[in-house]
Amino acid sequence: MTLDNYKQREIKKGKHASSTENRRLVWEYVIWPLILEVNRNYFTLQEYHIKRDCICENKEILPSKVAGGFVSLLVKGILMRENNIYSIHYKLIPYMRKKAHLDYGTVIREINTKK
Repeated sequence: MTLDNYKQREIKKGKHASSTENRRLVWEYVIWPLILEVNRNYFTLQEYHIKRDCICENKEILPSKVAGGFVSLLVKGILMRENNIYSIHYKLIPYMRKKAHLDYGTVIREINTKK
């Protein structure tokens, strides 16, 4: 999905759908690329800020959308925080090791699957 599609779809959505779209945008443009870039299942707050600022500037995304999506990923349990270190859910680590493309839909299915 392109950034223009995100912008166009955002206008027509309600609050819940808008939150989901913000989570999806942050995951696919910021968090997952950052995880693959640092090649570990966690990142620092500083690493996140650098990646976020770069994406916001290049894709013309409002930082408030990214901030809301980031917090929402924490609330959903996709990201965990300990001090200034953020880590991904343990069920996502095999995807990281394979350097696979991991879209938000797959993330939700993986973390909600009982094994």
